[in-house]
Amino acid sequence: MPQLPHPAPEDLRRDPLPLRGRTALVTGAGRRAGIGYAVARRLAAYGASLYLHHHVPHDDAMPWGADRPEDVAAGVREVRGVPEALVLAGPGDLSDPAAPGALIATAAEALGGRIDILVANHALSGSDGTLDTIDAAMLDAHWAVDARSVLLLVQAYARLRAALPPRTPGGRVVLMTSGQDIAGGMPGEIAYALQKGALASVTRSLSTALAAQTITLNTVNPGPVDTDYLTGEAYAAVAARFPGGRWGMPDDPARLIAWLATDEAAWITGQVIDSEGGFRH
Repeated sequence: MPQLPHPAPEDLRRDPLPLRGRTALVTGAGRRAGIGYAVARRLAAYGASLYLHHHVPHDDAMPWGADRPEDVAAGVREVRGVPEALVLAGPGDLSDPAAPGALIATAAEALGGRIDILVANHALSGSDGTLDTIDAAMLDAHWAVDARSVLLLVQAYARLRAALPPRTPGGRVVLMTSGQDIAGGMPGEIAYALQKGALASVTRSLSTALAAQTITLNTVNPGPVDTDYLTGEAYAAVAARFPGGRWGMPDDPARLIAWLATDEAAWITGQVIDSEGGFRH
């Protein structure tokens, strides 16, 4: 039985800029309180160039409101590990079936013709309910944004990568799920839970489809994360269910997602990974 080679000493030491020269598209990165922004900052700090997708009308309609895209981009730009790395931003209404392909094309052109890392972080908030209150419009809205657009993004990304030389390094996709399969599920958000469950379920199939292109695909469940959407007694009740007595913060899942984008995670694919800090469901 042949002995596996051991890494050279220099290969065991961590590169402080493991994504130097890589490019990334992060969707749903329009709020500085959000996970997408935290992920973008981590990727930028690791050396990547970034294209940040936003959909301001969605956030404007929510209680938390929207940030200015230029302020979001500036916050990512200030942590760049490589001064010449690009940090660009652009809009996209991913409920439009043509938008995912257009976004991939626009981001790739802006980043020099290539996207190495795709983080599909966007989701529809609101327009949801219990089993008794959901209707066809709610279900269709969440399907379009939370599931269909993600699949179309992955499809367009795979086609873009297929045009690169065989085994080009750096192909990484990370999807986001939401713990709908754990303990009591999400009975108050049936439409959202349905589509996030679909992403978790299709993770293995997509990762197998992408394996021949040496692209890894994994899905992350970040657990309850403080993105400024809950306050007061409800906020305190959730915090009490963490062993550490605090909510997850956006940078908690961002650290995992950024690591999955590096070469250190090249042997991990097809996994649904919970990053919940011991949250008691």
